[in-house]
Amino acid sequence: MSILSRSTLLSGLVLAVTAPLSPAAFYGDPPDATHPWAIHDENRPQPARVEPGTFSSQEQPGKPPSDAVILFDGTPATLKNWVSDKDPNQATKWEVKDGSLQCVPGSGYVRTKQEWGDCQLHVEWSAPSKVEGNSQGRGNSGIFPMGQVEVQVLDNFNNPTYADGFAGSVYGVNPPMANAVRAPGEWQVYDIVFRRPVFKEGKMVEDGYLTVFVNGVLTQDHTPLEGGGGHKARSKDHPFPEKGPLKLQDHGNPVRYRNIWYRPLPARASEGGDVSHMSAEATTAKRQSIAASLRADAAKEQGNGKMLKLMESLVYAPDAAALAESTKLSTAFLASVKDLSGDALEQKKGSIRQVHEALKYLSNYKILPAALPEESALGGIIEKAGWNAPKK
Repeated sequence: MSILSRSTLLSGLVLAVTAPLSPAAFYGDPPDATHPWAIHDENRPQPARVEPGTFSSQEQPGKPPSDAVILFDGTPATLKNWVSDKDPNQATKWEVKDGSLQCVPGSGYVRTKQEWGDCQLHVEWSAPSKVEGNSQGRGNSGIFPMGQVEVQVLDNFNNPTYADGFAGSVYGVNPPMANAVRAPGEWQVYDIVFRRPVFKEGKMVEDGYLTVFVNGVLTQDHTPLEGGGGHKARSKDHPFPEKGPLKLQDHGNPVRYRNIWYRPLPARASEGGDVSHMSAEATTAKRQSIAASLRADAAKEQGNGKMLKLMESLVYAPDAAALAESTKLSTAFLASVKDLSGDALEQKKGSIRQVHEALKYLSNYKILPAALPEESALGGIIEKAGWNAPKK
């Protein structure tokens, strides 16, 4: 006998055969205190489809991915995305020339009208082909995600300067791991992952950071922002706004830009995002949400389909009603197959093995308060039928 009386359970019960569960159900290690999903969990949301773009050449900019927000594509129309940083109500004096956005020295920084936070950012730039100046006076500009921290733009082709001011540096914070710039006049490609610092109740719970690739070479690897850096003075950690514009620096050199776009990034765990490792509180809430969804699906099913959905819900969160109903259905299922033989038994092979695997999983991971006798009974049927025999 199981937890509930068999004589009561079998009365009028319909055992419908439904489509098998995903092979990943009752398969990988279950959720735990800080991981709301099982390993290989098909209840986890599928990644959004993004059509990849194409790489740039010196002659032609590449195509951005399908979900990118275009900030400048070489056309005068996208110049309207930019305004003067000194006075955002004024149009920028930077110019569109031959498909590039060119700095007009002395006109000041430019910034985007649009504001956002964490992002994947793509920017291509070119220093003047005519070499003038040295150190920080040669092909100097800067890229400022959220207007808060500078990724240095500088012609460092055979042009040394202080290390934390090199092209690809987090200016005033961290030098690049390599000098990967091409010759002046050629297009340089920056791919940047930007994350702002996260503060809660006045305390930093996660540092902001930058990851930077220069012409495909990693120059910053998850570099902490340390307050954002700056000129001469050491910065200190402080909150950033939730959103801010992208700014490009006028440093007195006619640096050109093209193919500027970004992709917003999802929230991190510290901001309540759905990621692999979450806080205990967020994990509990997510597991309860998944369990509730599975129980809602179970309510639309009957027989085996209902039983397995309810059992699956118990993997995420305990529930007395779900346990009682799934126990009742497993008892009824065993009663319906225990006396079968021959072809009738063979036709139930898939269902028997599926229910047995579910019960074994729940028992092995101590999701049930106690192992149900149906597990061993179904295991005995499987063993007797030779279904566990190795394939030849």
